[in-house]
Amino acid sequence: MQARIVPHIIQNQTLISVGEGATVREAATLMADKRIGALMVIEGGTLRGILTERDVMTRVVAKGLNPETTKVAQVMTTKPDTLASHATAGEALERMHAGGYRHLPVVDGGKVVGMVSVRDLYAAVQRHMERELKDREAYIYGESYGSAN
Repeated sequence: MQARIVPHIIQNQTLISVGEGATVREAATLMADKRIGALMVIEGGTLRGILTERDVMTRVVAKGLNPETTKVAQVMTTKPDTLASHATAGEALERMHAGGYRHLPVVDGGKVVGMVSVRDLYAAVQRHMERELKDREAYIYGESYGSAN
């Protein structure tokens, strides 16, 4: 059975989002300041879309739009795919691979509760696998296996 890693990724997250009326410049500045690659676009508590670095590059910069006047609503990805808060890392990675996504908003009962990235998932899976390996080594070789005694 796969571990439910997604809840552990989002449990301490601060929800970072913008409204549809924000400019692309404001959104890009927020992404740079927070060192994140995507923002959820939320209006009235409802997920309206997602704005990613790729959206900014392909829909704004490459098309010569002015980020100072272009609104997020004009260039965001609308109706983004979402992930349930109880999903496994495998389910998340499978959805991301199939859709070509690097970020997925996480919802619980229709409410946005966080966002996961491929980087978040791989780091969480790596930590999980390291713990599993240590537990199995301790079981097979005894508790003192690998210790500096």
